Amino acid sequence: MKNMYRADVIGSMLRPKYLLGAREQYAAGKMSDVEFKRIEDRAVDECLAIQERAGVDIVTDGEMRRDHFASQLFQSTEGFKSIKENIVDWYDKDEHPVKDKASVGLVSTMRRKRHLCSEEFAYLRGKTKKPIKATLPSPTMYAYYWVPGISEAAYPSPQEYLADACNILRDEVTELVRLGVPYIQFDAPELGMLTDPHQREWFAAKGFNPDRMIHDGADMLNDVIKGHPGVMFGLHICRGNDRSRHMASGSYAAISKIIFSRSKAERLLLEYDDERSGDFAPLKDVPEGTTVVLGLITTKWPREETAEELEVRIREAAQFMPLEQLALSTQCGFASAAAGNAIPYEMQEQKLKLVVDVAREIWNE
Repeated sequence: MKNMYRADVIGSMLRPKYLLGAREQYAAGKMSDVEFKRIEDRAVDECLAIQERAGVDIVTDGEMRRDHFASQLFQSTEGFKSIKENIVDWYDKDEHPVKDKASVGLVSTMRRKRHLCSEEFAYLRGKTKKPIKATLPSPTMYAYYWVPGISEAAYPSPQEYLADACNILRDEVTELVRLGVPYIQFDAPELGMLTDPHQREWFAAKGFNPDRMIHDGADMLNDVIKGHPGVMFGLHICRGNDRSRHMASGSYAAISKIIFSRSKAERLLLEYDDERSGDFAPLKDVPEGTTVVLGLITTKWPREETAEELEVRIREAAQFMPLEQLALSTQCGFASAAAGNAIPYEMQEQKLKLVVDVAREIWNE
């Protein structure tokens, strides 16, 4: 099967300490654009080297140029600013709730200043011969940033706002395709949140119908990716990943009959590293021809999984869909937010190497 990418990656990697320090200096006006770009480039080079040594089938730039996985939206588009009223619940490993401010909120009509990912892809293309993945926020991910009582000044309704977000993402995909990207992944933690009753209420309080969001999640993504038959598209659904915290718990069964069956994405990258994700039964809803990338290796904690336990879990998943339609990755990125998860920097390579070793053993490719 062409371009199966059995050993996949999700996107973000831990930022080196020198990059985190440089970002603070740059934000404070103590570093020039040229100096900062050189440091970002160095971090991308280092991140690429880790992936290439591990031997994964596809590489990313580690999202080194972003504050968090979706922040290139705010870095490249006007209309957002930090708003104290936009609060979301996170949970630590013991399920203790932690209220935290969302990164930004929508305050005015969105206007593109530049493309979101062209710099990331163009730089990485000149540094590697491996296939490259570009990562983007999903259309309904933008729902995070709608703030009732404030965002109406920009758009009459949340639906009109999401429609404009789709326009921005559609243009972004077109530009990435023009540049030659082979694989685009959309990150959709909001769909994972819709498996959790508490977070469904959070979206409802913002003015979104949670059931409609599930349908919109499939339809809007299909609208963005249509017309690009030569590019592989993936949909990554997790339940939040920020400083080793999570946002939601719940089986994919709550969304699988709609999202899995209707999405035109060729790959579903699914979080399955612990019991919060439920069992593999929802994989029965995956259509023929769609690959499921099992996120079995945690990026949240320094747990050392074994090849034997991963192989057992892959065989369990294969009871619900053909083994030939499966692939392997970590559960999420290592640093969806720049601060990163609570694992040692050097463990990234160890975990990615495990992905590769198990994938080669299972599929003999």
